Amino acid sequence: MEEGSPNPFRKLLTVGEVAERSGLAVSALHFYEAKGLISSIRSRGNQRRFGRDVLRRLGIIKVAQRVGIPLAEIQAAFETLPQGRTPTAGDWQRLSLLWKQELDVRIDRLVALRDRLTDCIGCGCLSVESCPLRNPYDRLAKDGPGPRLLETNDV
Repeated sequence: MEEGSPNPFRKLLTVGEVAERSGLAVSALHFYEAKGLISSIRSRGNQRRFGRDVLRRLGIIKVAQRVGIPLAEIQAAFETLPQGRTPTAGDWQRLSLLWKQELDVRIDRLVALRDRLTDCIGCGCLSVESCPLRNPYDRLAKDGPGPRLLETNDV
């Protein structure tokens, strides 16, 4: 690169460029910005411009959502990151470690759900033939509403 020429990695990105690079719809970018997950500045013509750090933030959002991390938890994690700086490998390691523990719990629950899906779920209906054997007289009702055998916290 010649001295004095603009560095393409320093330039601000338009919303269309961010959408193209991230694979997200412009409406999703507006939504994430409204939620405070990403930020932009306004040009003199009042158009959104994004720093390149937004691409890594969007990458983290997409990965976290893909594994089932709720947007509220992603937002809380992002609140621990400095705005305007690309999240570092250390930032990602810290965030992913927090989410890994939660994912392990979810995996355990999903395995239990998968393994018990064809059994009685303890809903209290008493209409399935196995219910009188698994939940006679709706004894699980004292534990609360819904499918008690599949909503245990000790899975």
